[in-house]
Amino acid sequence: MRALTLLPTLLCTVFLSAAAQAMTLRMPAPGDDVVGEVTMVQIARHADTLNDYARAYGFGFRELMAANPGINPWVPGEGRKVLMPGEFILPPGPRVGVVLNLAEQRLYYYQPDGKTVVTYPVGIGREDWQTPQVSTTVTKVVKDPSWTPPASIRREHAAMGDPLPAVVPPGPDNPLGPWAIRLAAPGYLIHGSNKELGVGMRVSHGCMRLYNEDVEEFARLVTPGTPVRIIDVPVKVGWKGGAMYVEVHEALEEKRAQHVPEEAVADAISVANRVAGQPTEIDWLEAKAAAVQRSGLPMRVSAQRIASR
Repeated sequence: MRALTLLPTLLCTVFLSAAAQAMTLRMPAPGDDVVGEVTMVQIARHADTLNDYARAYGFGFRELMAANPGINPWVPGEGRKVLMPGEFILPPGPRVGVVLNLAEQRLYYYQPDGKTVVTYPVGIGREDWQTPQVSTTVTKVVKDPSWTPPASIRREHAAMGDPLPAVVPPGPDNPLGPWAIRLAAPGYLIHGSNKELGVGMRVSHGCMRLYNEDVEEFARLVTPGTPVRIIDVPVKVGWKGGAMYVEVHEALEEKRAQHVPEEAVADAISVANRVAGQPTEIDWLEAKAAAVQRSGLPMRVSAQRIASR
């Protein structure tokens, strides 16, 4: 994979713990947009799955698969090297509050002091129960929430022979998990889950799922009134040390017929150069590679480093 030659990596052998590792990353220098770093780990045991490593390192299942094409997710193999895609171009728009990028299936929470950003993988709504793009706010943080399933979900479960009660109390059978963050957008929550394999996948009825350890940390950080932007940006462009980088994700299923990755990357690069006011020369072979691979990894597309912009 060409991206491996473009990004620094660190090789280590690990034994997994049960808890996910949330990422708190330093904000980039002024004018830069890239945070975090890529690392490499080695599968420790034959019985380990790619999902075990996604869970332990704070990634979504599909996110880790996209960064490691060709690896069998259920039997990656003892000793196999697996890339941990911990480098990100920050989402476009104001760096304040919560920003959730649907195409990326990742949430960013900008700390009020402006020095760090905390990021978590999320599960989002499936194709027939889409998570909306909306600007809203946090209204309430709830520990041990009960769940009142709406009539539409109760009908769906009843049709499958799995009737739901009017109210599901807190506990192991509650799909909201141990914490829920309520939003001003009616009917939508950020919450934990009793089925954490769905983190980083499209399996919910529109709400946003976090690993339970992540949602507990997030619930203790975020406060009512915090702004929340939910966006859908498959192609992100940013700068690092004067060089332009592109990060490409697979478009959501319902949008793939209209989304042409090569055109989207070219358009995003053109806009970034125009906004910069001091265009950088582009290596279009690298830009095409980013569009074709859709690995979710930031790839440098500047043909040469520029001194400033």
